[in-house]
Amino acid sequence: MQYKIENVEAMWPRINRTYKFDSNERKSVPCDVKDPLAAYEMSFRINKDQVKVLWAEMCKAYKSKADPSWPEKPVNPFKADDDYYIGKVKLKGSYNGELTKKPKQYDAKGKLLPDDFMLTSASMVNIAVTFVPYNVRGAGVSLRLRAVQVLHYSEPEE
Repeated sequence: MQYKIENVEAMWPRINRTYKFDSNERKSVPCDVKDPLAAYEMSFRINKDQVKVLWAEMCKAYKSKADPSWPEKPVNPFKADDDYYIGKVKLKGSYNGELTKKPKQYDAKGKLLPDDFMLTSASMVNIAVTFVPYNVRGAGVSLRLRAVQVLHYSEPEE
């Protein structure tokens, strides 16, 4: 099920290439797309009204795919942050040995951005996702990243 999360703030985007968390460096570092931990990912800040609508749609997707043995409701993945909530979108570098396609990035007018475009935190974006319900070590709905439209680009901080 496709969905567009509109007009949210990008946080810590790592979508120009695949990254993985390095426990020695204690941060995300670039990695080869074939690395088992490789992923494109980004957190986003969403307001209360938007998160209610998004959560309702995620619950609908969960119910449409849930097996009778699954829990009645998925776990809500959003974390409260003052008057906002924090969510996360992710696309692994590969699923079951099949490489994924890098998420496309577009400008506010819908023009494809260069392949090496580096989105920054505090930029305002629309995010295209696919809902992927699951019940593995807990039940939920993944927000699988497909594309990002940059509505307002925030210059990188020094």
